[in-house]
Order: sequence, then C-alpha cells, then structure tokens
Amino acid sequence: MKILITGASSVAAHRLKSKLNNHEVILGDYVELPAFMIEGGSMLKLPNPNSESYPHQMLTLCLDTDINKVIALGDDEYNLLNNAAQLFSEYGIEILNSIDAVQ
Repeated sequence: MKILITGASSVAAHRLKSKLNNHEVILGDYVELPAFMIEGGSMLKLPNPNSESYPHQMLTLCLDTDINKVIALGDDEYNLLNNAAQLFSEYGIEILNSIDAVQ
C-alpha cells in the first residue's frame, strides 16, 4: 500500500510517517520545498488547495504515482478531498484525516 501524507513541511507529517513504517509512505506539500527533497523523490510537490480543480489535480497525482491512501493533515485539504471521496473511492483511493489515520 502506498500512502501520501500532506503537510510535509510539518512535524506532524513526519511523526505520522514514523507510525506507518510498515507501508510505503510519501510526504507531499503545496508550499515550497527544497529542490533536493523533490528531486530525490522523498517528497512530492502537491497542487495548491486554493485551486478550483484541486480534487481533480490530486486524483491525477494519486493515479500517476499509484497512491492508495491520502492522509490530509490540513483541514482545508481534507475538506476538499473528503467532498470528492466518492470519486477517489471509484479508483480505490481512500481519503483520511490524521485522526482517522492512527486509529
């Protein structure tokens, strides 16, 4: 299972990643990240949640990178993705927030 955790620039994302060590976990963020982290493949540059097509951009990213689960740490990200959860589920992608992810 491949999991994407948003909010890569936060401590919470790294803590959650360490709890999910039995899965392939990728961190991503829409804020500027150091180029070496993105180029090295350890993090993904995500679309900005302020974009009108954010859910579709995220769905495309998930399909292109074979992500099965998205854990959205930001409330704005989670709300937008959760509103499109049925679309994501049609492609076998689950949307969670940080609270649901650790239960």
